[in-house]
Amino acid sequence: MVRVGVIGCGNIGRVHSLILKELKEVRICAMADIRIERAEEFCRQYTEGKGHAYESIEEMLEKEELDGVHICTPHYCHVPMAVMALKMGVHVFMEKPPAISRDQFEQLKEASINSGGRLGICFQNRYNETTRKVSELIEEGRIGAIRGGRAFVTWHRDAPYYTESGWRGRLDTEGGGALMNQSIHALDLLLHWLGKPVRTEASMRNHHLSGIVEVEDTLEAYMEFTKGKEPVRASFYATTAYVNDAPVLIEIAGEIGFIRLEGDTVTCQEAGDTEPFIWRSPKGRVPGKAYWGSGHEACIHDFYDCVNTGKVFRNDLESVGLTFDTMMDIYESAESGEK
Repeated sequence: MVRVGVIGCGNIGRVHSLILKELKEVRICAMADIRIERAEEFCRQYTEGKGHAYESIEEMLEKEELDGVHICTPHYCHVPMAVMALKMGVHVFMEKPPAISRDQFEQLKEASINSGGRLGICFQNRYNETTRKVSELIEEGRIGAIRGGRAFVTWHRDAPYYTESGWRGRLDTEGGGALMNQSIHALDLLLHWLGKPVRTEASMRNHHLSGIVEVEDTLEAYMEFTKGKEPVRASFYATTAYVNDAPVLIEIAGEIGFIRLEGDTVTCQEAGDTEPFIWRSPKGRVPGKAYWGSGHEACIHDFYDCVNTGKVFRNDLESVGLTFDTMMDIYESAESGEK
């Protein structure tokens, strides 16, 4: 039995707790939140009153004999908390982003290498049924060699989303906006199918919350990749200044067709076809955002399977390094105006 604690009793902490409660090999022993009443509520709801509530990770780790922790806190807490647990040999499963700076990422890397605990990053959309279907179609050669890709994330976030949180909208606590917070998963999938960029050029703006938040509400990036004789090109666009939360759109273009992922639908159009192939994913059991979907359940199950069997977790720190580095490259290009 793996004894775990959940740190951060907000919306995403609820998703983690709901999944953990149903895992036979896991027992939730403790909850921590700076608002102790929220930790107490989570204990009542997800541990049948048997868990203990704490106001800090320090107190939780000191008083509990835990095998693992789930970090569901604001971005700036991710690395300090993960490093603290890893130094004690505790397994860590943490929400995105893995870090908000290159220095933080290196700290996390060092702690992970020197720890007896396993580290997993919640890039759950790698586990979505739609993601697997796109990969399957690409591997079958349905569109031939990949020539390019595009991704669009057009969502809606107004001022209260930032100002009422206590940490969102500030560079020192959130790290970034439309890219780091809202669309890092879309970037991750685009890179999963296209590979490593050799050129990145980007720009960002704050259109509708200027003077209210420090982070960007809109970002666009151009990327070139080395695949075959001609460079593969990609366009990436993310904004939180739209009027609602539209389904994410990712399209992969090949020599003989394209594959488009939009919400819960995958469309494949091959050259010469009069009708496209359309596939829709079944609805998951765990609550997720309707405009994107949720692979949290499969991701968390896989993490504990790897903990118990010793297999390499597909969402370990090394596996998310390309996405993190590219995200930072995009920000640095947007800030400097250089490629």
